[in-house]
Amino acid sequence: MQAYCRDGFLIVTGCFSFAVPLCWVSVCLAGRCSVPLVGSPVPGTLLVLSDWPCVHRALGLYVKGNMADPWQECMDYAVTLAKKAGEIIRGALKEEKSIMIKSSPVDLVTETDQKVENFIISLIREKYPSHSFIGEESVAAGGGSILTDSPTWIIDPIDGTTNFVHRFPFVAVSIGFVVNKKIEFGIVYSCVEDKMYTARRGKGAFCNGQKLKVSGQEDITKSLLVTELGSNRDPETIKIVLSNMERLLSIPIHGIRAVGTAAVNMCLVAAGGADAYYEMGIHCWDMAGAGIIITEAGGVLLDASGGPFDLMSRRIIAASSRPIAERIAKALQIIPLKRDDATN
Repeated sequence: MQAYCRDGFLIVTGCFSFAVPLCWVSVCLAGRCSVPLVGSPVPGTLLVLSDWPCVHRALGLYVKGNMADPWQECMDYAVTLAKKAGEIIRGALKEEKSIMIKSSPVDLVTETDQKVENFIISLIREKYPSHSFIGEESVAAGGGSILTDSPTWIIDPIDGTTNFVHRFPFVAVSIGFVVNKKIEFGIVYSCVEDKMYTARRGKGAFCNGQKLKVSGQEDITKSLLVTELGSNRDPETIKIVLSNMERLLSIPIHGIRAVGTAAVNMCLVAAGGADAYYEMGIHCWDMAGAGIIITEAGGVLLDASGGPFDLMSRRIIAASSRPIAERIAKALQIIPLKRDDATN
């Protein structure tokens, strides 16, 4: 059996072959026994294994720790990028902003939105060239938003752009990672608050390392809800939005709050600060990062109609319990919307 280095990997050949990052193996072995590779780890240099059992153990640890969760590295990278993006946003908050409009005079975008999205996507594409992307500003510029089974990064560079424009201190970077149309992990970085919300499917939800848990409230009359008025200024849509609020307040409930960002609203539910969030008219990039944070904190996602949650439907109920989610759905009048993945 022989091994050689190439492009930073240890390539092992023999009765079976495989490759492992050389830096990982070297670090792993250094703390356990003598390094089992004879020769200089120069790309293309043939190496001889002098202690195969040690390498076998190291590779076993690598497979167990990394192959068992192939997306953990992606998640770690997303956290790093979200922090760096947050630094860009915090710096831009102090500066004059070039403001443009998209679908309506209140649907805003700034140069910073575009700069942050380009920053995130370019670095991810460099590291993971086979992955797909759906980004808010890319879609606004004419890019597609069709969700396939491929590993897909769904990015909102600044969730809460209107807040950002007015320096209202709730602004977030949202990154969701979807494989086979299932959200694998989500990152929401509320950068003014310096709160990093994270969740990995099956491994829980956290804020700055502290485990999150929803309130568990099941009685709608004791609940505090969060929602948004949205950016649609069509009179009929506004009537439905306000009528839905009136219906919920009349149940009665304790109250309704809005902080101006869908992702942070959902994270507040995940943290137990509110009992449910609902909205119609948002997009997949508003929901992908925080949706899994809700479920990993013990919450429930439903469609606004009461059916199963659909990431591309542009509507959501995120609640601390199913009874509250279903009661909200019962009260809502549905707003007709074009899906994110509609082709025309």
